[in-house]
Amino acid sequence: MDNGAVVSPISSSGTITDGPYPETKAVIGGFSIIDVPSREEALEWAARIAVACRSAQEVREIMCDPDS
Repeated sequence: MDNGAVVSPISSSGTITDGPYPETKAVIGGFSIIDVPSREEALEWAARIAVACRSAQEVREIMCDPDS
């Protein structure tokens, strides 16, 4: 199960692309874990963070919902 995405700070709302990996030269390190009810909300938060930090954010599901 790898349904990752990368959110880039291209615009004021963030740009979402499929695929779990940003370019290696752009990776510095660190991570945040957020608990949200949907993938869409996770992508919205990643877009906010990407714009605020001016850095692409990688989004991955680390716990799957047993009800889905």
